[in-house]
Amino acid sequence: MNIKRAKEEIEHTVKAYLAKDALGEYAIPSIRQRPILLMGPPGIGKTQIMEQAARECGVALVAYTITHHTRQSAVGLPFIRQRHYGDKDVSVTEYTMSEIISSVYAKMEATGLKEGILFIDEINCVSETLAPTMLQFLQCKTFGNQALPEGWLIVAAGNPPEYNKSVRDFDIVTLDRVRRMDIEPDLQVWKDYARTAHIHSAILSYLDLHPQNFYQINADVDGTQFVTARGWEDLSNLLDTYESLGLQADEALIRQYLQHQKTAEDFSAYLDLYYKYRDDYGVEEILAGQVKPAVYARLLNAPFDERLSLVSLILSGLNTRFTASRQADAVADACYAFLREAKQGFSTLPADIPEDGELTLFGQMVTDYDAETQRQRAAGLLGHDALNTRLQVYAALRSWDAELRRANAVSTQPAFDLLRTQFQSLAEARDQAQEAASAALEAAFDFMENAFAESQEMVVFVTELTLNPASHAFITENGCDRYFRYNKDLLLDHRKAALQQELAAEARRHGGQ
Repeated sequence: MNIKRAKEEIEHTVKAYLAKDALGEYAIPSIRQRPILLMGPPGIGKTQIMEQAARECGVALVAYTITHHTRQSAVGLPFIRQRHYGDKDVSVTEYTMSEIISSVYAKMEATGLKEGILFIDEINCVSETLAPTMLQFLQCKTFGNQALPEGWLIVAAGNPPEYNKSVRDFDIVTLDRVRRMDIEPDLQVWKDYARTAHIHSAILSYLDLHPQNFYQINADVDGTQFVTARGWEDLSNLLDTYESLGLQADEALIRQYLQHQKTAEDFSAYLDLYYKYRDDYGVEEILAGQVKPAVYARLLNAPFDERLSLVSLILSGLNTRFTASRQADAVADACYAFLREAKQGFSTLPADIPEDGELTLFGQMVTDYDAETQRQRAAGLLGHDALNTRLQVYAALRSWDAELRRANAVSTQPAFDLLRTQFQSLAEARDQAQEAASAALEAAFDFMENAFAESQEMVVFVTELTLNPASHAFITENGCDRYFRYNKDLLLDHRKAALQQELAAEARRHGGQ
């Protein structure tokens, strides 16, 4: 199965294992809650889907790479305890709490979440001394003398032997106690994730042109060369940071992430071209509706990969604006909800409070908001965009709190009037971001119509607008007549093509009779 299907199955399992009956007991007893065993090549995204699944299910996540542990850290240290059995006092060996089990309890204390997932990576690469312990853990959910708390399920991951020479095969007894899922790389599924994770547009464009280079592991006389999904994502983060700093990534740097010589060389050359296309065509000018006349002339003789790269650059510029608009909207909505709560709080203040009661209440609400953000962050419940939103909201609230204190707004109406003024600036910034994104979208359609009409490039453009979460959300909320028209026409053409294929297949069947 692909990584998306595995994630869905894990989420369903979490819901099933944590479901309770009418008496408040887990519907599936802990002993029948089989651990999930994910088997797949390295760097495919196993850890990422665990983070997503935990976040979307609202449960905690504790992740360990078991190869980093010794038997002592996994099981605990032995100590002697006196026990009375029958007529005798005897000395027995017990163990201190496992570091892994201790981390589960620490996570529960830090986050307030009593249910969660314990994720053990590289489970079939443990040392010889630790292997029996891990088998016991999968079978009994215990490390030494300590059991995993109720409400926590186990997900383990490992690599097949063709990718790792140090792996150990599980015996039938163990395999009969787990749910094994075999995962294979899938570019199209990864691209769905990549759009949400804001993977660099040059990477997505390159993989559209060279899908065979998405995931490779090759062994030859010179050693093992490989490219993984993890490598592409980590490289994307680096490229974004380098661009913000005005730095250029060269081939030597790229090879540190794409450890496959030919692919690294190929992508490095493409990245140079990608930046050159951005500058030569003037992508920002296109999105501002100020296209250079020479652009159209150049496109007449441009090869398909160059035209496709230009479309990718235009989409990247649009997505930057869509994301900014969506972020500004989310921040404004959150601040508005906060102000409503603050207004209600002001109205219910007792008459005998000190003169600065409004200031104290608002300041405490801001502090509580930050504390909740940090709690959710520690629990892993905030994705990248959600965390950015809360951090921006907190920054705005802190500035508003400072304005209240600077103005010494010690009564309800002056305090709220000042807050309303502050919010108005935020609302205006939101409107400006929305207008900028809408104007850029219209300019992009102007250019696409003049440059490509209803060609394959327009199909790619409209399809990506549909598939990208940021653009889809923006267009759904703010509209775009040409998008809906082209999307309808392209969908109709697709249906016609599918129908023609069905009719042709039917004709072949009848012809063969």
